[in-house]
Amino acid sequence: MVKAFLTVVRRDLIVALRRQADILTVLLFFVIVISLFPLGVGTKRQILLQLGPGVIWVAALLASMLALERLFTHDYLDGSLEQLLLTPQPLLILVLGKVTAHWLLTGLPLVLIVPIVGLQYGLPVPTLGVAVITLAIGTPILSLIGSIGAALTLGLRSGGMLLALLILPLYIPVLVYGAGAVTTSLFDIAAVPAYFALLGTFLLLAIVLAPLATAAALRISIE
Repeated sequence: MVKAFLTVVRRDLIVALRRQADILTVLLFFVIVISLFPLGVGTKRQILLQLGPGVIWVAALLASMLALERLFTHDYLDGSLEQLLLTPQPLLILVLGKVTAHWLLTGLPLVLIVPIVGLQYGLPVPTLGVAVITLAIGTPILSLIGSIGAALTLGLRSGGMLLALLILPLYIPVLVYGAGAVTTSLFDIAAVPAYFALLGTFLLLAIVLAPLATAAALRISIE
């Protein structure tokens, strides 16, 4: 199962690197959204400090959604998804491999670039560190939850709109606690570990439950 997992991750990474525009679109969207807000609301430091945590998290959430519709679409169109369903390995392991590759391509770059773009809001270094940690925990949750919606809307017309309607309500707790941790770090850094614990709990639940739900949704969509 470990070999199957690593094979799926490697395969998806190689395929994605041949379509680099998809990866750059997510990253550029994230940078542009974060950079536009200071131009629109002004450069007063107090306002930027208040808006910064929420803007960073909302931008990360929207950027991660850009690539969700393509998570299974290409495999569905070329028939390789049906071959994955026929393999003797558990489908949930293969799904977890595809989600991991999706996060490595879309979520990890956002985590790495946050300390740079966050400087536009005058966030102190400890707060930027908290933002990196919360996104490192939260973006995998977004990918795992998003995979359920991507599987349910696979092959449907207007799938992108349906996908957003399905997963946005499930994203709200992650958004609230992720942005809340960054905001809290501005005033009381000692209270931040509680947010980390909650996000970590969400991540463990998502790792256990999301692949099962996604695998079941894929079987329904293929049939």
